[in-house]
Amino acid sequence: MNNLFKFAIVYSCLLYCLILTSCQSDVKHRQPIGEMIEIEHKLGTTLVPENPARIVVLDIGALETLKALGITPIGIPKKYMPDYLDDLKNDADIADVGSVIEPDFEGINALSPDLILMSTRQERFYDELNDIAPAIFIGTDNEDYLPSFRRNVMLLAKIVGKEPVAEEMLQKLAEKIRVAQEKFNDDPNKAFFLIYNNGKFSAFGKGSRFGFIHDVLHIKPVMELKDESVHGQRVSNELIVDANPDYLFIVDRNAAVVGKKANRDEVVNVLIAQTNAFKNNKIFFLDPELWFISGGGLTSVDLMVDDILNRFD
Repeated sequence: MNNLFKFAIVYSCLLYCLILTSCQSDVKHRQPIGEMIEIEHKLGTTLVPENPARIVVLDIGALETLKALGITPIGIPKKYMPDYLDDLKNDADIADVGSVIEPDFEGINALSPDLILMSTRQERFYDELNDIAPAIFIGTDNEDYLPSFRRNVMLLAKIVGKEPVAEEMLQKLAEKIRVAQEKFNDDPNKAFFLIYNNGKFSAFGKGSRFGFIHDVLHIKPVMELKDESVHGQRVSNELIVDANPDYLFIVDRNAAVVGKKANRDEVVNVLIAQTNAFKNNKIFFLDPELWFISGGGLTSVDLMVDDILNRFD
């Protein structure tokens, strides 16, 4: 009788666990309250709650756009956060959910978010993130930068109920961009955009990850590049000299990623010193946090336009 009683207890416990697990597996996300919005994005179609109260943001551009719209998230990747978002980084009420490269899945899950905003750096984690909460891809399209940027801003504004505010901000930014485009449409000088990393250069042209100066501002490229991968096209010092750019825009990758600045004399070596850019004092070292870490948001796009224009005043 005792053995039979023990068996009944064990059986009941197992049955309870199976039922509980089944119920949990059927409910992937925290149950939303209120109206839902259907969002089409690069990775699928997702239902998200209108005016979500608990947003985790993994994309820096989306984060700065939400901040500009007056929305504070519950979780952000505080590693590699640009200085102009220090107030969010230092806010103890906002949870740290890892980095833009390696999100903290357990930390995100513990926050019970209503929505997760992500982009290219987290694309390989989409399924895991979408299992935690509705996740939408909010990254810009390098080959269609400005239109995709505007769509993303208005999409975020729609979700959080800030469309009039976003429209006004976009109109002001569009006027600033128009002024820049007029300036560089009339400028015959040509440019190279380079990432410097441990003694080596990678170049980026139109439609690339760092094509902003060409695609948005209309600065002319010194040459057409064949390799527009995320890492750009590796170029030698000799190729840079042969191309002979009038402007050189350089971003120091290590300064952005590990906080260690390159020696300028090593970057601008004896070969680079043969270019028109060097001879005419037109080598520009760009802010690595702004140009390498962020981008694609209301704040960074505005700052990037100003950064270039201010160098030509």
